[in-house]
Amino acid sequence: MSDTHRAPRQHLRTHDVTNQPPPLEHYNAFTSDTALMEAVRREGGDWGQDRLKTYGAIAGTELIEIGFEANENRPELTTFDRYGHRIDEVRFHPAYHRSMTLAKEHGLHGLTWTAQREGAQVVRSALFYMHNQMEAGTMCPITMTHASVPALRHAPDVAAQWLPGILANSYDPTVAPHGDKHGLTIGMGMTEKQGGSDVRANTTRATARADGSFGLVGHKWFFSAPMCDAFLVLAQEEAGLSCFLLPRWTAAGKRNAIEIQRLKNKLGDHANASSEVEFFDAEAYRVGDAGRGVPTIIEMVSQTRLDCMLGSAGLMRQALVQAIHHCRYREAFGARLIEQPLMQHVLADMALESEAAMAYALRVARAFESGDEHEKLLARIATPVGKYLICKAAPPLVNEAQECLGGAGYVEESIVPRLFRQSPLNSIWEGSGNVQCLDMLRAMAKSPTAVEALHKELAVAQGAHPAYDRHCHDLQKMLGAVADEPTQARRVAEAVARALQAKILLTGESSWVGEAFCEARLSGNRGMAYGTLDTDLDFARIIARAGVALD
Repeated sequence: MSDTHRAPRQHLRTHDVTNQPPPLEHYNAFTSDTALMEAVRREGGDWGQDRLKTYGAIAGTELIEIGFEANENRPELTTFDRYGHRIDEVRFHPAYHRSMTLAKEHGLHGLTWTAQREGAQVVRSALFYMHNQMEAGTMCPITMTHASVPALRHAPDVAAQWLPGILANSYDPTVAPHGDKHGLTIGMGMTEKQGGSDVRANTTRATARADGSFGLVGHKWFFSAPMCDAFLVLAQEEAGLSCFLLPRWTAAGKRNAIEIQRLKNKLGDHANASSEVEFFDAEAYRVGDAGRGVPTIIEMVSQTRLDCMLGSAGLMRQALVQAIHHCRYREAFGARLIEQPLMQHVLADMALESEAAMAYALRVARAFESGDEHEKLLARIATPVGKYLICKAAPPLVNEAQECLGGAGYVEESIVPRLFRQSPLNSIWEGSGNVQCLDMLRAMAKSPTAVEALHKELAVAQGAHPAYDRHCHDLQKMLGAVADEPTQARRVAEAVARALQAKILLTGESSWVGEAFCEARLSGNRGMAYGTLDTDLDFARIIARAGVALD
């Protein structure tokens, strides 16, 4: 039977259904994204084109479909079985498990560490960016599994037991000890009620045991992805705050004393779970040196902050393409929305923000994997300021996309409301805006050479645009004064991030995008909302670059 015969009825008893855009589906999220393809080439990941094309097709077809199923069926906590035995299990919908299977089979959790070639982190980041557009909930355990590797390598004996399963391109949701599984996932638990971001205020205690393990007693206020196979947590011992690997099963093959109190009734995606837990002499293993928990975990935090940038950029991208797609088909006041000047202004403004976010995140991904000292120093500043700006930019952009769709953008049958619910998460997780700005100040104070690396990076684009040159000149003065004016840290962080975004775009394959970005973000007066630029740009060209054309 033809698709025409299977189509929904358009001619109803009271009216004909017209002027409705088709759903945006069955497209390739990689080959339809010109800016992403250019960024991957620019940052050294061109060898991953085939892998990215394959996953782009999955993202734009199966993944977007099962994302709806996974979010319509929330995880369910079962603390006891029917006989009264404590089991602390969280059950997920099959669509969630399928999404996790796709992510792990295609290396979103481990390609950085297994590919062993330049550009591996860039390719992995592009995969993550595409997946996050369609289903963000499963990216929480994928992020933590990926980011756990540098921390676990501080404990070679622990790493030898766990890394083969962590890095395996296999997802195994079986409730069983890690030695009986063919694929593992890692969660984390840092935050406690009394401390929040101040993890040094944690009260969970670790007591050494004769067999070399530790017993943990305490709680975690946010315990992410509670059905993972193990968790990296912080706890106090005599030497101070240390990092520990906390498995869900003991070495003797028994359920560990991790009691899930409840699942969080959280804003955002509904596919994944975050929880509150208590530990009652739970078996754990130290990772890294005693009393050095924060330095041990810091590499993991850096990796998860990169994923926060990628995640927010992904949400922005999907919101943008949904808005452009809607406006291409929807007519109002005698013309298609996309032909109307004010809507063009709004969409083009959004497109510049979206591309700048993605380009910045992939540039940081390249810096992360480089052994070059300049790249390491640049990443030290670029990470907190990028997380600050990009994660702050996501909610207003997604909300603007909702406005482009009108009432349809507020109804949960569309993906856009889910994107909006998810959009505030990354600005909170792994350190709120103030924490990022304070981290920037700390980096500047402890590593003045990082500031020199920043200036060196920005100098590459000197002379490319007058507004860029003025911005960098003003930024140099701001950086010199902010140590004595910490209240200006947010303003400085934004200025740094904008300068780096402009530099990346100006020196890219399509430098005209960088020029438009400088006009839109570094010169003139831009209002609070999208579509308030006081400069004339080629809006249609910018929109054409950003949109998705259905076959």
